[in-house]
Amino acid sequence: MGGLYVLGGLVIALAVFLVVIYNGLVQLRQRVQNAWAQVDVQLKRRYDLIPNLVNTVKGYAQHERETLEKVTQARNMAIAASNVKDQAQAENMLSGALKSLFAVAEAYPDLKANANFLQLQTELSDTESKIAFARQFFNDTVQKFNTKIEVFPNNMVAGMLGFQMADYFTLQGETEARQTVKVNF
Repeated sequence: MGGLYVLGGLVIALAVFLVVIYNGLVQLRQRVQNAWAQVDVQLKRRYDLIPNLVNTVKGYAQHERETLEKVTQARNMAIAASNVKDQAQAENMLSGALKSLFAVAEAYPDLKANANFLQLQTELSDTESKIAFARQFFNDTVQKFNTKIEVFPNNMVAGMLGFQMADYFTLQGETEARQTVKVNF
């Protein structure tokens, strides 16, 4: 009879242990999803600014059609991205297209002095900072979640319950990762 109580106690202790691990994994998974939602909010803000920026530049630089089309195409690809890896690739393309757009703007002194363009440039710069912060927070949260999945004994519980590692939101190239988007006027 005493052995049955010990066995029952061990089963209860194991169940409590599994519930604690499961709940911790669920909480971190929710934090990852929330952090991604914050990145997404900032990216959408960026996408909303880009058409206004393109239209402002279009009025001054009508023969720069190819550059403007690349920016629009890169924006559309970024909006359509469906997962973190695709989003990171699309954002890299969009950043490159925006760099080209700003290089075009350098050739038009009237454009650089335009109040609407200056306001858009300030808003885009602010948005880029917010994206960087949100991306860092997201990656920190992913790191905590992935670590929790990999450590023993959580890795056994996570594997049984189908928890999978989350992807980081990173830049493609090592040199790109060290450079910020610069907007010089």
